Amino acid sequence: MSQISTEAVAGISVKTGAVAERLVSLDAFRGATMALMVLVNNPGGPSYWPLQHSAWNGWTPTDVVFPSFLWIVGVAMTLSLSRRLAAGVSRGRLFGHAFRRAAILFACGLATYAYPGLSFSTQRILGVLQRIAICYLIAAAIYLTTRLRGQIIWIVSLLAGYWLMMTLIPVPGYGPGHLDVERNLAHYVDRVVLGSHNYLPTKTWDPEGIVSTVPAIATVLLGIMAGRLLGLKRTLAERTTWLFLAGNLLIAAGLICNFWLPINKLLWTSSFSLFMAGLDFVIFAIFLWLVDGLGYKRVAKPLVILGMNAITIYLASEFGAEALGAIHWSSGGQVVSLRGWLIDNLFTPLASPLNASLLWAIAFTLAMYLLAYGMYRRRWFVRF
Repeated sequence: MSQISTEAVAGISVKTGAVAERLVSLDAFRGATMALMVLVNNPGGPSYWPLQHSAWNGWTPTDVVFPSFLWIVGVAMTLSLSRRLAAGVSRGRLFGHAFRRAAILFACGLATYAYPGLSFSTQRILGVLQRIAICYLIAAAIYLTTRLRGQIIWIVSLLAGYWLMMTLIPVPGYGPGHLDVERNLAHYVDRVVLGSHNYLPTKTWDPEGIVSTVPAIATVLLGIMAGRLLGLKRTLAERTTWLFLAGNLLIAAGLICNFWLPINKLLWTSSFSLFMAGLDFVIFAIFLWLVDGLGYKRVAKPLVILGMNAITIYLASEFGAEALGAIHWSSGGQVVSLRGWLIDNLFTPLASPLNASLLWAIAFTLAMYLLAYGMYRRRWFVRF
């Protein structure tokens, strides 16, 4: 292994050189999740239904993306922290590292919504990276202070507690148990606490809001359970089987709970947490068997490249999309953005509106892959 040098850049450690051996299938799964996230976040217009979020109850393939990323955080955390604990690093020091990483992620999340026009009166406080930061920090604290039994109790308590809050706590003016957009407890808390700092398109509530973060923490903890299965001293085939079986049990649990608390991403319901974690167990088991079991590492290499700098690529995609929209000029009495000009001139003439939109999203995703590939070739791996 070549020497590793470290350069501090804005609180982020950029490591140049070879990296420690990694679970290739986990990077591939992370990369696939990131590729789909970039694809669905950057349409050029109307999208096919699999690339849209469910309007309310139910789910689409797009709704799998964010819970998968949180679940992967739990898996990776277990593998990393268990290895460092075995090496003799103190729990206090590990928590300090987790706090620092969470703070950097939260700050990066704030920056994505501040750019390009910062407005302190309407600055979105919560969001995708902020939720990852909060869930990561709390899950790390739980992992470092409990054993398996305690972690299972936390999962059950978070999911059951959220269920009880959403169904029993009365919302002023509406009463308890309402799960529609306007009358549910989670959105009421967002309206009162966040006010004008909610998600701009919704204005009065945030899809990554305060109360709905509770079951999202359980999603990370379910990832920790998967990490524990990976750490068993069993053959790869046995561990893959256990992951597959656990995933199907969680899917069944989510579908059963759906009768009482519908699967809903925007509320991140307890049934949604169980169902999506189950899908992650199953999908990752397939990745594990194909990539690390059967050795299809060359086929998975593009996904691995994306997965090794996932957060960096996410930030680049968010800032890049904002920049393409912010660069604009006047033409024929109308304001034209660079993004709109590229879509209208390069993709709209080639296909129907749906397919032109898809072509733009694919092209944007490929551009992000080229960035990831360039970083990989230079052995730049950004660690938060």
